[in-house]
Amino acid sequence: MFEEMTEQQAREQILEMTKEYCEKYHNQKKPYEKGDRIPYASRVYDADEMVNLVDSSLEFWLTSGRFTKEFESEFAKYLGVKYCSLVNSGSSANLLAFMALTSPLLKERQILPGDEVITVAAGFPTTVAPMIQYGAVPVFVDVAIPQYNIDPNLLEQAVSEKTKAVMLAHTLGNPFDLKAVKDFCDRHNLWLIEDNCDALGSRYTIDGESRLTGTIGDIGTSSFYPPHHMTMGEGGAVYTKNPLLHKIVRSFRDWGRDCVCAPGQDNLCGHRFDRQYGELPLGYDHKYVYSHFGYNLKATDMQAAVGCAQLRKFPSFVERRIHNFNYLKEALKGTEDKLILPEACENSEPSWFGFLITCREGVDRNQLVQKIEEKGVQTRMLFAGNLIKHPCFDRMRATGKGYRVAGSLENTDRIMTDTFWIGVYPGMTDAMLDAMADAIKEALV
Repeated sequence: MFEEMTEQQAREQILEMTKEYCEKYHNQKKPYEKGDRIPYASRVYDADEMVNLVDSSLEFWLTSGRFTKEFESEFAKYLGVKYCSLVNSGSSANLLAFMALTSPLLKERQILPGDEVITVAAGFPTTVAPMIQYGAVPVFVDVAIPQYNIDPNLLEQAVSEKTKAVMLAHTLGNPFDLKAVKDFCDRHNLWLIEDNCDALGSRYTIDGESRLTGTIGDIGTSSFYPPHHMTMGEGGAVYTKNPLLHKIVRSFRDWGRDCVCAPGQDNLCGHRFDRQYGELPLGYDHKYVYSHFGYNLKATDMQAAVGCAQLRKFPSFVERRIHNFNYLKEALKGTEDKLILPEACENSEPSWFGFLITCREGVDRNQLVQKIEEKGVQTRMLFAGNLIKHPCFDRMRATGKGYRVAGSLENTDRIMTDTFWIGVYPGMTDAMLDAMADAIKEALV
């Protein structure tokens, strides 16, 4: 088949056939019919992603390469930040963001074991896990309903002489009160990490400027797992405007090494063999000098190739998520006597990940969810509900060590017992949204 072709001609033919294959076998989706299962999330893609994926695979450059470089550059440009590091998951992004703040390069602002980090228990465990694994102490603060984010009025009672940072997620796309939290951090000289994994594309107006979430704190993180706002299958990113934090993130991501050369690159600095580090001999190969106890958390170029195609579509994804959320809220009018419907944070424009619902007194969440599921609508809890109630906290609860609670977690506990959510992903049609709203209203009768 390829005997008389150049490599480039063969490649072009393979990619054209890939496009035709995708359009015939992947993009011929039947329209929604009543009774069909409605998932809370799903991938939205076309031939662009599949062609990029095959294009990358034909190069057989299996680690980070040209697509990674393109994605990091274009994603940083979209966010309006200078530095972006692609990683293998959103959880790894959170790990790197936190561990960057433990670097001795930060001097007196370095987080040490025993230092405290303010966060919430109503969220996803990998926002908190890096703190515990390192030996820092998470300090849990309650959230507000119906925004489902930290109540900033409780921050002052959470701070202590050991507090070094605040690390919070924007819940299901709804920004937390960034002005109040940022002012608090500035007042106490604290780092701010924005876990932006569920909120890519959300905006918050601060100091008169509408800015993308993830770019207002010191470090932001994203996830590209299939249900998220855009996908690479697996994947994540860490981004910042701070060159020192970027250098530290890259070091932790790439085995903890001191060298900044890209894979396959040698002697970018021109001093590979003429400097002395630690107690190593003079001239020890800089490519094998380690300034941190790091990891290997890079993504593959095949993942990045998918991300490059997704990023070009991303603004339309945000528009559809906003439409779907507003459509659902309108369709569920009249249920407010039994349900608490979600509200956006003041001064924000959320890129919604889901539609959160809290049952009022007299409505049993478990019974309601089961009725909705029986009608084909997939539901989800607000992740951990109250993280400190989970088995992973058994030992710490028993000893009373390893974490601290500032005040009560009344609303967090209510979310654990009364809250669930349904999807608003961009592949949903109005017919699907109508069916979801109908299923909820019928289940309430």
